[in-house]
Amino acid sequence: MDGMVGLQGTVGLVLVLALLAVKIFAFVTALTYSGEAYVAAGKLTKPAWTIILGLAVVMQLLPILGSLINLAFTIAAIVFLVDVRPALSGLRRR
Repeated sequence: MDGMVGLQGTVGLVLVLALLAVKIFAFVTALTYSGEAYVAAGKLTKPAWTIILGLAVVMQLLPILGSLINLAFTIAAIVFLVDVRPALSGLRRR
């Protein structure tokens, strides 16, 4: 029984650290693009995304790990990475 509890704790810790890494990556990436690029891509503004993703990182660091707010911020970080980031990087290539 103790081995299973230890495994569950380890998997939980790995998951928390992976989500933290995703959110930090999204936040740092959001900072690298200019404000004009967000407007040109037709996305939310740079300040809006940096606030959302900054709050996502902060919420991940708080002990309220299973909250719906944290889940919403995780979804926001994923949306940024799969929708906004490709649109912004597509503007740089032109």
